[in-house]
Amino acid sequence: MITGVHAIVYNKEADKLREFFRDVLGFNYVDAGHGWLIFALPPAELGIHPTDGKGSHELYLMCDDLKKTLSELQAKGVEIAEPISEQSWGLLAGIRIPGNEVLRIYQPKHVTAIGHTK
Repeated sequence: MITGVHAIVYNKEADKLREFFRDVLGFNYVDAGHGWLIFALPPAELGIHPTDGKGSHELYLMCDDLKKTLSELQAKGVEIAEPISEQSWGLLAGIRIPGNEVLRIYQPKHVTAIGHTK
């Protein structure tokens, strides 16, 4: 029934952020018209967390080797906005993206759902 997930990132510098995902991160894309790029995402998983407040959504990139990935991104001119920190669930860092926003990226310690079926 469900064939995929379409995530949306709102950003004050949307054109620059599209260029970032296309040119720096190298994500495959299609042009939906007038330069409106829609990106194919790598395999994904969805975590559902409890809250006492209003619900919200977050987007994190995942990688197998955070130190190596950050080094490769820095070589492409990407600023590390938040240094690597050790979390109970993995290594976490943040990279600066257009719009002066931070996109978090992590190397999980936990078993991931990617490639697994029920």
